[in-house]
Amino acid sequence: MRRTVVLDVVGLTRPLIGEHTPRLAAFAQAMGDVAAIDAVTPALTCSAQATYLTGTLPTEHGIVANGWYFRDLNEVWLWRQSNRLIEGDKIWDIARRRDPGFTCANTFWWYAMATRADTTLTPRPLYCADGLKLPDCYSDPPELREDLTRRFGTFPLFQFWGPATTIAASEWIAQAAIAIDQQHAPTVQLVYLPHLDYCLQRVGPDGDIAKDLGEIDAVCGRLIDHFRERGCRVIVLSEYGIMPVHRPVHPNRILREAGYVGVKVDLGLEYLDPGTCRAFAVADHQIAHVYVENADDVPTVRALFERVPGVGAVLDGEGKRAYGLDHSRAGELVLLAEPDSWFTYYFWDDDARAPDYARMVDIHRKPGYDPCELFVDPALTLPMAQIGLTLARKALGFRYTMAVTPLEPTLVKGSHGLVTGAPHATPIFMTDEPRLLDGGSLAAVDVRDRILDHVFRD
Repeated sequence: MRRTVVLDVVGLTRPLIGEHTPRLAAFAQAMGDVAAIDAVTPALTCSAQATYLTGTLPTEHGIVANGWYFRDLNEVWLWRQSNRLIEGDKIWDIARRRDPGFTCANTFWWYAMATRADTTLTPRPLYCADGLKLPDCYSDPPELREDLTRRFGTFPLFQFWGPATTIAASEWIAQAAIAIDQQHAPTVQLVYLPHLDYCLQRVGPDGDIAKDLGEIDAVCGRLIDHFRERGCRVIVLSEYGIMPVHRPVHPNRILREAGYVGVKVDLGLEYLDPGTCRAFAVADHQIAHVYVENADDVPTVRALFERVPGVGAVLDGEGKRAYGLDHSRAGELVLLAEPDSWFTYYFWDDDARAPDYARMVDIHRKPGYDPCELFVDPALTLPMAQIGLTLARKALGFRYTMAVTPLEPTLVKGSHGLVTGAPHATPIFMTDEPRLLDGGSLAAVDVRDRILDHVFRD
């Protein structure tokens, strides 16, 4: 077997490789070309990674988005972490059948807990009994986390997601990947580098991201150098590209106006109550799953969205089958946005009655994805001073909330989820063994086998 590392540089596309990314440009030039990946729908982190690891579509592996409505629990949950949610054999199961000596390290790819990978590392904050949320990560074996924290400091969770995101999180992950390779020498290591994803959502692919490109390029360069020196084959790929957007669409507000959405009022604030909804949407970037309680309502709900500006397609059963999304976790209907649009999770009509979590970074309570968490509310007076006072309350042991997330979706300039074929929206696959590719493009379902070729083919 040939040891192989897979660098998942989220958001990287062919147009972004150039003067600001000399190391990645040199890697691409040595390959001769950059192969395009025909992305999976939805083009989202969890769905794409599950397809890369299983070689199947969401119809089979069940990861229909970054989260969905768990009907049996009456809960909307995003960003779950158990690998058992991915149905079917993973790349490590298939490889071990070919050679029982195969080992795999999952370094921050999603669904990294309760896994049969040999080594795993994933973001996992500590939720204390007093309400504190502390940055941290989870590892198996457990002593790996302790060793990495001692060597590199606590994983910088608040630079991994939120308004304070920086290159620090990807740099920490890269250091951890090198340490894991030195200690465990896995046959395959899967490394997740998210930095570009966040700056691109803030400013869009046409924004000023030269500094960010240079930062992630330097991280990739260090990793490429290390793994090549260790005799590994190197793959650089991405999950999707970022589309420029300017039009937020609010499916739950549309459904509420039509009488389908139920809310619960607590302390004068409104909260989505899925169990009382005739229909509601779980929005995730440029896709939204619409869960409809009564089958008789499906045609009416479909007709409602077919005339909404910004909605490009409404998929019913036949449409979901055509897109590889026909799974029990999917909504009765699935909305795909127009390329210049994206879907919010907002269900309230009056910002004064928005739920308390709306103005905070709270990825587990919001019933949908919220890219506004990447911003500090521009309406705040002296926001850094307010943040400083809040942190002081935290340090002194007082209860606090960090309510800095804006309720202004037009701030978001980049999104993803659609497969359009546009160069800036198309994920890529690069390798230092280009002869192991069959041509200039490959389907997302073929990524698993191309990784296995790097391991098992001379």
